[in-house]
Amino acid sequence: MSFKLNDKDLSIIALIQENSKLTANQIAKKINTPITTVFAKIKRMEELGVIKQYRTILSPEKLNLTTTAFILAVVSYENKPNRTNLTQRDVAEEIAKLSEVQEVHIITGDWDLLIKLRAENVNTIGKFVVDKLRRINGLQKTLTCMVFETIKETTTLSIISKNSA
Repeated sequence: MSFKLNDKDLSIIALIQENSKLTANQIAKKINTPITTVFAKIKRMEELGVIKQYRTILSPEKLNLTTTAFILAVVSYENKPNRTNLTQRDVAEEIAKLSEVQEVHIITGDWDLLIKLRAENVNTIGKFVVDKLRRINGLQKTLTCMVFETIKETTTLSIISKNSA
């Protein structure tokens, strides 16, 4: 369901993305709007699914998860005897169940899936790929890309107000 966001909605979303711990009263003061209006707008955006949930963003470094990898994967579409054909979605959903996996995307091109995970070190990622990922039924091959340095990583979506466009 799609609906139009006005400048107040966009201002509220921008503030919540920056700090989801802000109270409706704090947001109201920042955007010079009655608290009841802010509360109603937030509630409406939650009900419509614009605001999906509130989360804490953890520091991987502080948790000793300093190694990031992106893994490209190909799904096998061969019809093997006594097995049903698996789809990209079937395989992606199985991979998504693994706790180490942060993201799984169905993609286009020579590869079918893009997987992101964090771990303590390269050895841990290697063990994950060999002992867990490659055991997933329907996975044909993988290519692991280790991250040397992250320049930008965010959960924030770019929201442009009508007045600033």
